[in-house]
Amino acid sequence: MVEMCSDQRALLFHVLTILFITVVSVQQGYGNGSVKLELIHRHGNGTGRKWSSFPLRQLLHRDAIRLAAISEKLSMAKTESIAATTSRRRIQESNAYYFSACKNGTVSGQLPMHSGADAGAGQYFVHFRVGSPAQRVVLVADTGSDLTWMNCKYSCHGVRCRRRKKKKERDFRKRRVFLADHSSSFRTLPCSSAMCKVDLANLFSLARCPSPMDPCAYDYRYSDGSAAVGLFANETVTFRLTTGRKLKLHNVLVGCSESSRGESFQGADGVMGLAYSNHSFAVTAAARFRGKFSYCLVDHLSPKNVSSYLIFGSHDESRVTLGRMRYTELVLGVLSSFYAVNLRGISVGGSMLDIPTETWDVNGVGGLIIDSGSSLTSLVQPAYQPVMAAIRLTLLNFANLNLDIGPLEYCFNSTGFDESAVPRLAFHFADGARFEPHVKSYVIDAAPGVKCLGFVPAAWPGSSVIGNIMQQNHLWEFDIVNRRLGFAASSCST
Repeated sequence: MVEMCSDQRALLFHVLTILFITVVSVQQGYGNGSVKLELIHRHGNGTGRKWSSFPLRQLLHRDAIRLAAISEKLSMAKTESIAATTSRRRIQESNAYYFSACKNGTVSGQLPMHSGADAGAGQYFVHFRVGSPAQRVVLVADTGSDLTWMNCKYSCHGVRCRRRKKKKERDFRKRRVFLADHSSSFRTLPCSSAMCKVDLANLFSLARCPSPMDPCAYDYRYSDGSAAVGLFANETVTFRLTTGRKLKLHNVLVGCSESSRGESFQGADGVMGLAYSNHSFAVTAAARFRGKFSYCLVDHLSPKNVSSYLIFGSHDESRVTLGRMRYTELVLGVLSSFYAVNLRGISVGGSMLDIPTETWDVNGVGGLIIDSGSSLTSLVQPAYQPVMAAIRLTLLNFANLNLDIGPLEYCFNSTGFDESAVPRLAFHFADGARFEPHVKSYVIDAAPGVKCLGFVPAAWPGSSVIGNIMQQNHLWEFDIVNRRLGFAASSCST
């Protein structure tokens, strides 16, 4: 067994959290038609140097909680097939309307994205301009969330509101907030409306309605105990187009969170819901911009000052410099609001692993989803064991350090390690497409001289998740209208 000195162990626990950090970077200067959202990495120090201190255990804990939340959400979805069918039909009708209206347009939109690394979590941040005049807030970009909300200050009339206003001022004294009173386009939804009572029930709208025109309220809960409490409203969102001009989207559903708590939002002002659901921002914005959005994740060790974009609309194919785009079916509305794919199997070194076919059955008890909010890739037990065993066979000369760092099973002293000796991992989709991540995306850097296998086990039955580290250095296109997922190797440089 390879031993580590105490200093090396201490450094590991500070630096290993970079495993959960990825910067999304899509190049500036995208051609005809694209909306870009700039991502911010939470753990970057903005200096261009390697990361030096991160709360590893905290990040591992968040990933574990997110996996549990995904499992719970998928379990609930299995019992709501009728509602899911209705939801899919509404989304399709909405997309058809917008896409028909804009089918001749080639202009796309962009929102700035930067690394959120310095905030202590492995997620990406988007600069979001909302209101009239526009105010800037920074939101977590999450393909697994339905509701888009931001910390918000909204006053109203009456004694009860004045008292609540004082509390809100205390809540937000140290945070950036959206000032709803300063926006001429802010319109709350009546709590007596069918929109509040029925359409927003899945977004945790509350039943209370003191008077018919009182705002529709929500209490949005997350599995880790985090929560956001506030009011639903329609607002105007501003995009910068690739032509240099600006475009305003009106009547976009947002949440005005008067209070929020929990580690899920650390460093951000709220969450951008990019899931596939009736009222998610992804569906609303992508429908306006040719029915698609895309992003490119740079190396997860990239510093905070590496700029990138979340693109709504067509991306510039010339930017895919390292490989051609491949496409596979995007399975929508089956595994809740997640973006699922049909996988045939996984190979290591060109040899298909012995994994039961039901492991990948999205219509059964398995499946695979693409998730920007998860850092590591989680595999259900029937897939996890064969994948780990196959890769570990190539690392026999590197003893397991047996570090107590939660679900990461295998970390080793990487002195003398050459990634060219590791056989390539590949995800084989049912329609023939193949995704081959870089070795650094699954044999990941933890600290100087230490690497880990970047997989965590998930319970079976259940679904597996391709996290953002596995997605790095690839361009990913979510084509909602045509129900296909595109991907290609890319440097993701600006």
